[in-house]
Amino acid sequence: MHDIVIEARKAAIAPGMSVRRILPFRLRRMVGPFIFMDHAGPVDLQPELVHNMDVLPHPHIGLSTVSYLFGGQVTHRDSLGVEQVIRPGEVNWMTAGSGIAHSERFEDPATLAGGELEMIQTWVALPEKDEESVPAFTNYKPEQLPVFTDTGVWMRLIAGNAYGLQSNVHTHSPMFYLHVVLEPGARFGLPREHAERGIYVAKGSIEIAGSTYTVGQMLVFNKGASPVIRAKEHTTLMLLGGEPLGERYIWWNFVSSRKDRIEQAKADWKEGRILLPPSDNLEYVPLPEDKSKPAGGPAPQALS
Repeated sequence: MHDIVIEARKAAIAPGMSVRRILPFRLRRMVGPFIFMDHAGPVDLQPELVHNMDVLPHPHIGLSTVSYLFGGQVTHRDSLGVEQVIRPGEVNWMTAGSGIAHSERFEDPATLAGGELEMIQTWVALPEKDEESVPAFTNYKPEQLPVFTDTGVWMRLIAGNAYGLQSNVHTHSPMFYLHVVLEPGARFGLPREHAERGIYVAKGSIEIAGSTYTVGQMLVFNKGASPVIRAKEHTTLMLLGGEPLGERYIWWNFVSSRKDRIEQAKADWKEGRILLPPSDNLEYVPLPEDKSKPAGGPAPQALS
């Protein structure tokens, strides 16, 4: 019924922080326009170690980063001069386009020490016509995002369209992205209007066609499949997908439809042509010393 099951892998993104990495996966690099997905936390860290978790300024091209929190808070700063604290239920949508740098700082030790911080980070690849668009950033509040409830089901549409709902979050290609909470025994189905669809189990467990899937697994379905999802316990899912964009190359934090564009981005970062955030410009992540080609290079290291 499903195309593939992806098992999350452990990835270190900073000295004090490891995440579950779901995308990219060697057998399935993208689901619709989504080319990257990390699940961080819950984090329980002593206050004196908080600074180790900070993700220093780093660059992006050719994509939009999407930050979504279950708990805690994170401070975002970028080349545009934006400084934004993101809290649970909000969406930070940053379109890198032709090039941007940003940092993510964990400046509330109480949420880390209390094990509250938990977040999902995704990257959405841009259509070729938008890969060199002007960088932009928007924070969306929970009340700006559609919510639907039914017996045993709660869901928030983060972006795109699904189940007759439409999000006001600005996107560049047909897609959907949902936060779904199911009570034990609740049944749920995937939106049918999209070509590629994925279910990520963030908490709890589900049953589909007699098989059980648990935390850290993503199931990917192509168009036509109509699985019935049954929650075996209180469960949180992230559903995502959309229309495929075609081949994309990924190297470190750069995404592009052209290999030569990634080589240019590497040179731009190394030579300082991508500006640092004006309020966070005293340190940054250097370009990895790696001779690998795009699509086979070092795994993405940034949180978003």
